[in-house]
Amino acid sequence: MEVLYERCCGLDVHKKMVVACVITPEGMVTRTFPTMTGDLLQLADWLRSFKVTHVAMESTGPYWKPIYNVLESEFELTLANANNIKIVPGRKTDVKDGEWIATLLRHGLIKNSFVPDRSQRELRELVRYRRSLIQESTREVNRIQKVLEGANIKLGDVASDVLGASGRAMLQAIARGEDNPETLADLAKGRLRDKHAELLKALRGLVGPHQRVIIKVQMEHLDFLDGQIAKLDEQINDRMKDSGESIKLLDSIPGVDVRSAQDILAEIGTDMDQFPSANHLASWAGVCPGNNRSAGKRKSGRTVKGNRWLRAALVVAARGSLRRKGRTYFNAQYHRLAARRGDKRAIMAIAHSILIDIYHMLRGGAPYVDLGPDYFDKRSIAATVRRSVERIERLGYKVTLEVPQAVFSE
Repeated sequence: MEVLYERCCGLDVHKKMVVACVITPEGMVTRTFPTMTGDLLQLADWLRSFKVTHVAMESTGPYWKPIYNVLESEFELTLANANNIKIVPGRKTDVKDGEWIATLLRHGLIKNSFVPDRSQRELRELVRYRRSLIQESTREVNRIQKVLEGANIKLGDVASDVLGASGRAMLQAIARGEDNPETLADLAKGRLRDKHAELLKALRGLVGPHQRVIIKVQMEHLDFLDGQIAKLDEQINDRMKDSGESIKLLDSIPGVDVRSAQDILAEIGTDMDQFPSANHLASWAGVCPGNNRSAGKRKSGRTVKGNRWLRAALVVAARGSLRRKGRTYFNAQYHRLAARRGDKRAIMAIAHSILIDIYHMLRGGAPYVDLGPDYFDKRSIAATVRRSVERIERLGYKVTLEVPQAVFSE
């Protein structure tokens, strides 16, 4: 088998230790290092003494990151998906794992995972942590709803947003000890004041002292989370100043707002040259059908496990595109697929379409152009007419078509 890299190293990474196996023309050497920063610097010196040029390791949880941080400036690093380099059956030890990874690397048999540069990795950490705090905030809102239900307060049945300006004022009053429905209903603002009679019924409850304490703590926790999210927003906005044009491009896509655009760009960056094609990016994100065929039969079309953070952001954008006023291409695509394949598959198809659009927009710098809600009908007018006529005739009607000369050229 052809040798591509004469001096290479395979690393079997663990939380407290890393087993390094160096292969050179002179032979094979293995050594174990702890994973403290000083020990990893010794690992770098040891690799340097063998004039190693290429290093490969598995993406083992978060434990590969300290090693990558130390070695990335000097060595050509390959981060491998553990599923793709499973050792052949036989003896399974840390040393054998390191030897196997080094052997695969030496012959160019390891596919490198996409690892962005340090600045984008730092941005990713900020954006992902913000997403975690937003999810925690949503969970806290759900806990408040459960406490209100337990206290016979049905505010959520009347107000569309329990934590809006009106809802917050009412919850704070309840936490202070107020239980008069009339007084609580008077705290309503805006259009919610038109539902005064319904609010009186919804705010008549049986709130116990312990529930007031819980609501007070929950509201304080929400305020704290909002403050932390705002701090992260400042950091993220500052780091993404140079990506303003890209964010503006993505913001023009139905369902994608500024925060979603930041989430997406933090995962894929703005340089699309790092992805061979739009389909490759969709596969990496895990928003395209799987490819599992054998003996001419398709066994499964389940989507692969891709970048779960990017996939979640795209699904949120896909859901958001359906809430936009007015019909769009995404609306037509959803209703066309949901009727046959179900809601989840239709949403995944829209997420796929959004990502494909993003790839071409970032690559060419072109703004988003909606294909229109009638795109699928116009794509094959004759088939659309035939299906419509057949559907009407199944109801017992007789259909006569008068076709203008300008519609069909055939």
